[in-house]
Amino acid sequence: MKKKSYQLTKTHFSYPYLAWLGLFIIVPLFLILYYGLTVESGEGVRFSLENLGRFFEPVYLSVMWKSVVLAFYCTVICFLLGYPIAMILASKRFVKKSFLLFLFILPMWMNMLLRTYAWMNILSRNGILNAVLGFFGLPQTDLLYTETAVVLGMVYDFLPFMVLPIYAVLSKMDKNIYEAAEDLGANSRVVFRRITFPLSLPGVVSGFVMVFMPAVSNFFIARLLGGGKIVLIGTKIEDQFFEAANWHFGSALSLGMMFLMLLSLVVLFVYDPGHEKGALI
Repeated sequence: MKKKSYQLTKTHFSYPYLAWLGLFIIVPLFLILYYGLTVESGEGVRFSLENLGRFFEPVYLSVMWKSVVLAFYCTVICFLLGYPIAMILASKRFVKKSFLLFLFILPMWMNMLLRTYAWMNILSRNGILNAVLGFFGLPQTDLLYTETAVVLGMVYDFLPFMVLPIYAVLSKMDKNIYEAAEDLGANSRVVFRRITFPLSLPGVVSGFVMVFMPAVSNFFIARLLGGGKIVLIGTKIEDQFFEAANWHFGSALSLGMMFLMLLSLVVLFVYDPGHEKGALI
């Protein structure tokens, strides 16, 4: 009898989560699906694939391609910067790793929009970057409102999402494996190539998805650091909802982007060597 009461209590605790899931995830998804697969006509709202067909027009495909390319650049840069940082954080020889980890988490406490505004001050013509270059007698640069500025803003905002999954995997590795490899004559390069990197692939794949997905759908970084010159799929969706007031086509664009994200998740579960063992982050 007591066991039954305990199970009921656990079920009751799940109700708030189920309510949140339904209200803020399931219902919005159904609304996007409804608007994306319907059009307004003189006879009212009717089912149509017209908006989805417009998604494959060259102008929108080029915008989607640019979004994918910039998100890919951002993801690769985050990986090249984040993997060494994650290795340093996971190393027992680094005594300041707790402080460095705190420095990575600290910016996440601040609103992402405010951080992007800070980059506008850094990269502007009269900003901090040009002030430093001028102090050393170097030529001035004008990075603001360029693709480089957008990628820099993405890397800054999404770098922790690459570092933390890799760090979590590296920190859980059995250090005895390294000692065994060194006893067998393997140098540090061989240990990294044959042991460290293959075993850290679950964290790497998780980091790639966690960075790529928000980067490809981001709109305000491109809006602020691109100055309207860099148009990504996220900004196109925003324009359809808030400027053109065309919720149907905006939802169709969202469905196309969601399909791209679904492919990313498929890659995660298919090519992640640790997902069957529960090694996902």
